[in-house]
Amino acid sequence: MFQVLRKLGWFFWEHRTRYIIAVGLLLLLNFVEIAPPDIIGHAIDLMNQGSMTTRAMVELCLVMLGVTVVSYVCGFTWWYQLFGGARLLELSLRSRLMRHFLRMTPRFFEQNRTGDLMARSTNDLNAVSQTAGFGILTLIDSTTFSSTILVAMGVLDGWKLTLLSLVPMPFITLAMTKYGKLLHERFTLAQDAFGDMNDRVLETIAGIRVVRAYAQERREERRFMETMGDVYRKNIAVAKIDALFDPTISVLVGITYLIGLGFGTYLVFHSQLTIGQLTSFNVYLGMLIWPMMAFGQLINIMQRGNASLDRVNETLAYVPDVDDAPNLVSIGVPERIEFRGYSFRYPTSETDNLRDIDLIIRRGETVGIVGRTGSGKSTLIRQLLREYPITCEGALLVNGVPIERVSIEEVHGWIGYVPQNPMLFSRSVADNVRFGLKDATDEQIRHALAAADFLKDVPSLPDGLDTLIGERGVSLSGGQKQRIALARALVIEPEILILDDAMSAVDARTEAHIIEGIRNERRGRTTIIATHRMPAVAHADWIVVMDEGRIVEEGTFEQLLTSDGWFKKQYERQQASEDWADEGTVAEVSDVEAGSRWNA
Repeated sequence: MFQVLRKLGWFFWEHRTRYIIAVGLLLLLNFVEIAPPDIIGHAIDLMNQGSMTTRAMVELCLVMLGVTVVSYVCGFTWWYQLFGGARLLELSLRSRLMRHFLRMTPRFFEQNRTGDLMARSTNDLNAVSQTAGFGILTLIDSTTFSSTILVAMGVLDGWKLTLLSLVPMPFITLAMTKYGKLLHERFTLAQDAFGDMNDRVLETIAGIRVVRAYAQERREERRFMETMGDVYRKNIAVAKIDALFDPTISVLVGITYLIGLGFGTYLVFHSQLTIGQLTSFNVYLGMLIWPMMAFGQLINIMQRGNASLDRVNETLAYVPDVDDAPNLVSIGVPERIEFRGYSFRYPTSETDNLRDIDLIIRRGETVGIVGRTGSGKSTLIRQLLREYPITCEGALLVNGVPIERVSIEEVHGWIGYVPQNPMLFSRSVADNVRFGLKDATDEQIRHALAAADFLKDVPSLPDGLDTLIGERGVSLSGGQKQRIALARALVIEPEILILDDAMSAVDARTEAHIIEGIRNERRGRTTIIATHRMPAVAHADWIVVMDEGRIVEEGTFEQLLTSDGWFKKQYERQQASEDWADEGTVAEVSDVEAGSRWNA
């Protein structure tokens, strides 16, 4: 049961001063708070004997006042120190989780659902925080405070009455142990169900357009109700065990009261106990109710905290798939990137996804990567992002140094990456562009948006660049989202710009404007473009054609058109399609027109 305290030992040691003060004052209050019942019993005996004087009354009142002041000052101090420590633990663990999430690579998020990670970052951390605060309080009160009260009852009011009244206490221990084991099992299942529910909600909200397009609202409601039903049942199972704690303790404490009052009255009648002692004994019994209930709460909190801490530690124990090597080398500016006989395999794949890649990219060059869907274009360029460990043959070198010997932070500092499905935040257009460079001026933002050919869309937005675009840019068209993401990458002026089919949702004319803007903006810097549109790489210094993870063709645009390979055939097919569209057979709708939704 107390394993959770051992697991949190690092935190208690780090904040030992805070916890020493809190526990020390709690122990001091154990002795301070047993004084009032004895004072009350003594006053009753004095009145019963007719020997209560004014001086005695004043002295008793002053003592009670002093005890009250000491209790208040000590109580406020231990409360602040103890529960302040609990909040610091929650802050510490939440910060560690956030740093851990930011270090994780795609494989981690493939293995862990978003909803479950949210549950561990909220409910589980709250349960652990309760352990470091309320759990310590219940531990002290259920052990030392109850022991102090029992000793006071035995010494001041007689051991016979005290021992007889404690007969029901072992049954409390047995019941709490049984309940605690069941609670741990059911609480773990309930937290897992809560993670499932979070995941279901996130998935539905993120895909709400698809749900509506296929008229699946009722089906999603039913699926959500089924998930909620599972959460409800498992939390009810926890609540049923939780609800047994207080009644069980109340019944057993009530039996203790009955024994104490009955036998105590018998002792008074036989002059073995005074009325004042019986009164103070019953007050002590009343004070004993909380420590006994605290014992039940202690098991409850410790079991919940242990289950939650295990889940949190399980997440924190995940070792990053890619981490910095011990012997790092600082490159500075990436003058030359070389894939030398490079092969790569995803962790979940049974075959190599890249095979024998030989490619050199020099600073200032524009390299185009083309190929059919699934040919390995994205896999190739994502090697520069260091998302997966390099486990296969060959080498990926930067200025002649293996990329794994360069710090991940330095590598990411070179790169501006724009994927096909960009992630936009629920902020304004300007804030989304400024995300990569927080100190970017309005002039820099507008310049980047102009290069991404987005400024023509600004008049259609209700608040211009300050328009909130909604979660994941829900209020924008696909092409608009891609161009804002492109501007976000351009504003940081990266040494290496990677466009992973980043203009798939814009029309050919807009794409041509963007390509021209990039050529003008990025002279002397490296640009890598992966695309399925051949004209998008017509200006590239070098083009490689991928197929089944291999480079099957490479050369300049003109060289590839003179060969009778896949590139030439695909280029001719796309040119024919564009000519057909120009004749009016296919209607094109520009992203500017898509902006009219703001006025709908």
